[in-house]
Amino acid sequence: MKIGVFYFATDYSIGPGELAKELEERGFDSLFLNEHTHIPVSRRTPFPRGDMLPKDYASSHDLFVGLAFAAAATTTLKLGTAVCLVPQHDPIVTAKAVATLDVLSGGRFVFGIGGGWNAEEMENHGHKFEDRFKLLRERVLGMQELWTEEEAEFHGEFVDFDPVWMNPKPMQKPHPPILLGGESVHTLRRVVEFCDGWMPRTNKAGDDQQTAAVAADPVECVSRLRAVADEKGRDMSTLSLTAFRLPPEKALVEAYDEAGFAGALLYLPSAGRDEVLSVLDSYAPLLN
Repeated sequence: MKIGVFYFATDYSIGPGELAKELEERGFDSLFLNEHTHIPVSRRTPFPRGDMLPKDYASSHDLFVGLAFAAAATTTLKLGTAVCLVPQHDPIVTAKAVATLDVLSGGRFVFGIGGGWNAEEMENHGHKFEDRFKLLRERVLGMQELWTEEEAEFHGEFVDFDPVWMNPKPMQKPHPPILLGGESVHTLRRVVEFCDGWMPRTNKAGDDQQTAAVAADPVECVSRLRAVADEKGRDMSTLSLTAFRLPPEKALVEAYDEAGFAGALLYLPSAGRDEVLSVLDSYAPLLN
């Protein structure tokens, strides 16, 4: 199982280019960046964990710009989003950004996606919160057309465009892996319908914690995805599982590996170089 990390890249944390270089030198597989385009001051929507919203949620760099810096500093490290809030992104512009980053990185991009949890944030982008998963589905399907067809078109409720040319196409064929975050049965159905893998959260730890409060059962995760894949006629071998926020414990890493997870992402704080590299060094035994 490949081990990577995720964090909110901010102006007060180690930069994504510098971090990416350190990760590659240490043998980590990937760097994934989180995002929120902004956080509305009203805070009408409660933070899902019920505690104080961390500062980094309103301070993150743009995902694709940050990953471009990481790509330029490395040669083998995979670069991903965990997650890109697709309902907040124009599908044609996002398809262009994904394809460009995949080409310029030499085919190293992984597209982790999600629907989001903040209603006001969604409304600021001009959409109803309750429509977010319909938006996500149509935007992903529209992007897949743009990535794979020379003259792409799509006609849906939220995404609608006549035949267009859009290049470059992604280096990875048919497109970079699409991993969907979430834990509900609805998430699993979406994974099976239009994604390449599932990225479930594997604990309920806070952002300032490196250890788990609760760890999900990896065998149960695989069984849940397999059941939906079988129900919908999707070959399970075409789907991958990546453990998001896996607690940095050797026994858990081994358990997820044995259950069939392809990858795991460990939490890094949005902090300065010394603190982050100290955390990375504490993770080093998990790579062996």
